[in-house]
Amino acid sequence: MSSSSLVPPESLPSSLVLVGCGKMGGAMLEGWLRMGLSGERVTIVDPNAAHHLVAVCEQHGIALNPSPELIRPPEVLVLGIKPQMLDEASPTLAPLVGPETLVLSILAGKTIADLKARVPSIRSAVRAMPNLPASVLRGVTGVAPSPEVSARQREVAETLLSGVGRVEWLDGEHLIDAVTAVSGSGPAYVFYLTECLARAGAALGLPADLADRLARATVEGAGELLHRSDLPPGALRENVTSPGGTTAAALNVLMRENGLDPLMREAVAAAHRRAGELSG
Repeated sequence: MSSSSLVPPESLPSSLVLVGCGKMGGAMLEGWLRMGLSGERVTIVDPNAAHHLVAVCEQHGIALNPSPELIRPPEVLVLGIKPQMLDEASPTLAPLVGPETLVLSILAGKTIADLKARVPSIRSAVRAMPNLPASVLRGVTGVAPSPEVSARQREVAETLLSGVGRVEWLDGEHLIDAVTAVSGSGPAYVFYLTECLARAGAALGLPADLADRLARATVEGAGELLHRSDLPPGALRENVTSPGGTTAAALNVLMRENGLDPLMREAVAAAHRRAGELSG
């Protein structure tokens, strides 16, 4: 599903409350509005709402920080607060959870069990791990549901999350930390690769600003090519590698025994370990 395409109204929630609307929450809100979710169905609770958010709410008729007694338990409650704020926010969240409310959480490191321990009225919950490209509607989100999530709730969750990019359902919540290590943290790895490529160019005598532009454009273009192609990354790599050529010479370094592959495995394993340490 295109993140900018309209979707059937029945696939959207009849009511949605978003608690916490920072960068990721704001990106999700933009995606929902683009796909056709009426602002009249949305309520946002964020005491620190930015000026841009206030303007968006006014433009689309979204209720922003209404009196708590005016907020009824919605079909979907989206948690976009910072993970460390969960304990403080729990008393605010409890009245928002009805028997049929789906809780959709993007709180990094907070398990479904953590949510239910803080808000015992939670029954159906979906834990999601989006990544930074969601801010440009090109993200990927790993999703794990609790056993109570119904087919309808799963459909609504997928529709909402697809508003900022691709959605991948996981076989279990235990895989969320691995998703965090690969795609959650992954954009930083790509940015660092771009930095390293630019520095390598500068070391060969290119002006630093030119090396930066070349590296950045190369990563942007390669990413778009990967996006548009159905070929696996390995096939794309082979297609641009002539035997005995310059690319092959570089890949002989990157693909040697102590090259990029084991280094990336070590880096992702470290991120995975840290994700486990931060849970709870």
